[in-house]
Amino acid sequence: MGQERTNDLRTSVTQLFNNPRLLPLTKRQRKLITRNPGAILAVAKGARMATDECQFQFRNRRWNCPTYWDGHGASVFGKILQKGSRETAFIYAITSAAVSHSISRACSEGTLHTCTCDYEHKQRSPSGQDWEWSGCSDNIKFGTKFSRRFVDVVEKGRDFRYLMNLHNNEAGRVHVKKGMRKECKCHGMSGSCTIKTCWMRLPTFRQVGDILKDRFDGATRVLQGNDGNAIMEGKPGKNKRKRKRGPSKKRRRHFAFNPADPNHKKPGRGDLVYFEPSPNFCSNDSAIGFHGTRGRECNATSIGVDGCDLMCCGRGFHSETYIARERCSCTFHWCCQVKCKVCSRTKSRHTCK
Repeated sequence: MGQERTNDLRTSVTQLFNNPRLLPLTKRQRKLITRNPGAILAVAKGARMATDECQFQFRNRRWNCPTYWDGHGASVFGKILQKGSRETAFIYAITSAAVSHSISRACSEGTLHTCTCDYEHKQRSPSGQDWEWSGCSDNIKFGTKFSRRFVDVVEKGRDFRYLMNLHNNEAGRVHVKKGMRKECKCHGMSGSCTIKTCWMRLPTFRQVGDILKDRFDGATRVLQGNDGNAIMEGKPGKNKRKRKRGPSKKRRRHFAFNPADPNHKKPGRGDLVYFEPSPNFCSNDSAIGFHGTRGRECNATSIGVDGCDLMCCGRGFHSETYIARERCSCTFHWCCQVKCKVCSRTKSRHTCK
């Protein structure tokens, strides 16, 4: 099943890549893809990861991260990207994180031909420890670099929105890198763990999504109009020879935004920032292409954001009962079958008016 899905993805991506009108990539993005054979599949996988994770994280919210396909190269996230809201900040962060994560994993899996596993740790194996660096570490360095070149290049101009989008892109990549963890495997007779080898592994993308959702809830509203106070890293000094310009020589930028509330701390590299309040998402809003919450399912017993009171914006809700057929009374039979009965259960469904 997994192989069939991979083949379907490969076929659809090939069709898109061969038809520039259907592939919403800039000239520089397409050039980067061409120079890195295998990257198009990883980028497509990352795009799917981003949309799936966004919809999972917001499945119980009024704004549930809907996606659209117009066939003309517009973003699948729709007109919400024209806003400077916290939802926009999350979309930028999760998309950038997904590309970084997918490319890093493609390197270690051998499906991207211009990178390999990250072997830098082997050069600094710990002394006096009962383990050593070995195995194939996910190449987060290459993934982060590729994500900057591929995702950030879309941003045009030098206005406040440009600075905000670049900051949120970097925030997504920061949490992929910070989530890297050490994994180890024991070697020896009967699992005695005489020797233990370790490598660095990416976090699951669900873990990245959970962290970015927390950052969404605590996002900082910043003052529109400040210049972001861009801080350049690696800026050549007066006596240093300037490097040739090119995508690989770009210097990273960090932005010191001023929060709208002076009592709040300035956002760090991993924080999400926005400058415009979110719509209430209650009713149809053509400005962002959102159809409201009419017809959405809600939880009649919850007082949280998924509850009918909040989800339906005070309009009330419809309730109905239905019969659901489910597997039940499952037993394991040696060897090796699981047999279940089919039970009918009465359930309730609540939808917003």
